[in-house]
Amino acid sequence: MPRGSAARGPAGPGERGAGERGGAGSRAPGRPARGAGSRGNVPAAAPARPARGGGEAAPAHREVAVRPVTPAPAVRRPAGAEGGAGAVRRYAALDLGTNNCRLLIAEPRGRYFRVVDAFSRIVRLGEGVSLSGVLADAAMDRAIEALKVCRRKLIDRRVDRFRLIATEACRAAANGEAFLARVREEADLELEVVSRETEARLAVAGCASLVDRESDGAILFDIGGGSSELVWLDLRRRGGPVAAARAMRAWTSLPVGVVALADRYGGVTVTPAVFEDMVGEVCRLLEAFSPGAELDAGVAAGRVHFLGTSGTVTTLAGVHLGLTRYDRRRVDGTWLETADLTRMIGEVCAMPYEARVESPCIGRDRADLVIAGCAILEAIRRRWPCRRLRVADRGLREGILTELMAADRGHGAGPGSNHGGARPARPAAGRRETADSAEGAGR
Repeated sequence: MPRGSAARGPAGPGERGAGERGGAGSRAPGRPARGAGSRGNVPAAAPARPARGGGEAAPAHREVAVRPVTPAPAVRRPAGAEGGAGAVRRYAALDLGTNNCRLLIAEPRGRYFRVVDAFSRIVRLGEGVSLSGVLADAAMDRAIEALKVCRRKLIDRRVDRFRLIATEACRAAANGEAFLARVREEADLELEVVSRETEARLAVAGCASLVDRESDGAILFDIGGGSSELVWLDLRRRGGPVAAARAMRAWTSLPVGVVALADRYGGVTVTPAVFEDMVGEVCRLLEAFSPGAELDAGVAAGRVHFLGTSGTVTTLAGVHLGLTRYDRRRVDGTWLETADLTRMIGEVCAMPYEARVESPCIGRDRADLVIAGCAILEAIRRRWPCRRLRVADRGLREGILTELMAADRGHGAGPGSNHGGARPARPAAGRRETADSAEGAGR
């Protein structure tokens, strides 16, 4: 199975185009019959449920400034992207977060895609990083074992184009490069460490179809494990249909996530006072993000809504719906009113740890993280008291697939990447976005 190839291809709204490289694709023998694991035709951001939460905090510095979005250069289409007559290309997106390792494999179906295979495993790669500054050996072992499963699926499904990304855990840990080297040697995969801006843009690409087109826009947030991204999507100047992914007015990345808060404050027993301490920490970070009076006015008028993509909001939606077993089809796209959110946050925070473990929408893997997620959400609500929240059970993987497929259709919305031979050339060392790319001034 190939490691990620080194072809550069900046793309998408908001991308700086410096230091980031697209993934590579592959063809492997023994392609199985199509349709195994199929979930039918779904919108280009609506496949299998992403796993939730997980991550460590990065140092608090420039990442909380207002981020105007930088236009991206045009996409360079890879040679041979058209494929043979009648060929259906397969695409894959892998997101190694601080808590989860997630893979999605799909085929395009017009403006949508059909999920061919999916994989999700909680690995807690960033567990303890906010305290120690390094990835633990056991956590790296868990992640590499999950990545080996992903590599096998990429081979078995004969994926043509893929992008394999890692996020905050690998950005922040002092031994992140050593871990990437282990992944190359032991899992035979090349991970691309993306910037926080790229994370924000991919979240938009994956969730944009859920923005209420009758509104003036949305505040999209992705509560992760190691960082939490927020984006103001401004639809007021559209003058006709405009892709929400191109409506990014400003963005920020808070250096805080559910695992970091749980590491510092605890996640098993959380008193109301401790919960307020968590909320207060996030509120202080949010003070540095000030998009302006226009957004505040839109929120006050009820013309701007929340769009939440994270395990926190899908958990709250599942509890709100009274699901006895999590059902992505019912959760994705659900609207929650502010009273619903207040009630659900209170209900989850009042649950003893054992009750959270037994909850079908929380479970043991997330029982010690969900209250930290509620604290981050509560801080966001206090800063911008939107009246409605739309729940998105979709995210970075769907955004990657959307951009890759759009690039191959010639729409210039995604990063270029090589594909083809059974074993493309190994990329140049250092697939990490530069500090200038992740935090450059003038955005």
